[in-house]
Amino acid sequence: MASRAEDYAYRVLWSQEDGAYVATVAEFPSLSCVEENQADAFFGIVDVVTAVLEDMSEAGEEIPVPFSNRHYSGKFALRIPPEKHRQLAIEAAEQHVSLNQLVVSRL
Repeated sequence: MASRAEDYAYRVLWSQEDGAYVATVAEFPSLSCVEENQADAFFGIVDVVTAVLEDMSEAGEEIPVPFSNRHYSGKFALRIPPEKHRQLAIEAAEQHVSLNQLVVSRL
């Protein structure tokens, strides 16, 4: 399925440094659009992504899959120091919850 610009993860934030709104897209971290109001910033970045998708498609480049179209198992491995693991295990036991429940509640 072809990716559409509308499928990507956008964010618009005020930038004190720029004195304007900056729109970004998670799947294309090098792209941004700076505008005086939020709507213009949002629609501007969507236009930029549309152009980039067209260019990438014409060049035969691999297009990033939007986060909205990715599949997640709900599992991921996490490495922590043994002492932190012990502390969390103790805290989970004291709260009468599983270690998994404790960690999920913190996320």
